[in-house]
Amino acid sequence: MDGHVHNHRSDVGRRVASRREQLGLSREDVAGRAGVAPQYLRYLEERPSSPSVASLTRVARALETSVAELTGAEAPVVSGNPPPHGEMVKLAPDECYDLVALHAVGRVAVTTPEGPAIIPVNYGLVDGAVAFRTMPGAGPSFAPDAAETPFEVDALDEAQGVGWSVLLVGPAREVTDPAEIARLAEATPTEPWAPGDRDLWVRLRPSRATGLRVYLR
Repeated sequence: MDGHVHNHRSDVGRRVASRREQLGLSREDVAGRAGVAPQYLRYLEERPSSPSVASLTRVARALETSVAELTGAEAPVVSGNPPPHGEMVKLAPDECYDLVALHAVGRVAVTTPEGPAIIPVNYGLVDGAVAFRTMPGAGPSFAPDAAETPFEVDALDEAQGVGWSVLLVGPAREVTDPAEIARLAEATPTEPWAPGDRDLWVRLRPSRATGLRVYLR
């Protein structure tokens, strides 16, 4: 995994252009919203390219959609003969990281003073590590207290009866170095959904990555 989304004109570029036109926006409008050059947006729409996940996330936010929607990764496509009912196919570690890189919301499992909890967080995948923001005392802030912290990302399309789930497990640590915090903030453009000042950064470095692609029917 190289931190880039591989695509061709009929894939990501077509979806970007279609969504922009649906919203009635010019390239200059979207570029201004996303903080990218209009020339970059033209290149993205018209030429084969491999945009970074961070850049594509900015464009997705400007278009009021998600990276998964722009890349077509929201629901796996079943080609050829469909697998048997209820089949689960193991994902290779690289496939797990590729899927996690295309999304921005996952769930972290922690032990809080009130007991075990599974809490959704906005995240970014930076250099193979999961980075998210929280506040002292909030549920996700207890992740660094554990020797290993589970982090899950998944997607399910009930209409198609297909989906996937990825589990990353590893030690989580609070990030305190100002330069490193600035780097994580630059590489993780999605703002936390939860209210309040969430300036405590946590980075989880997975020691193992497992996942399943499921076919429900």
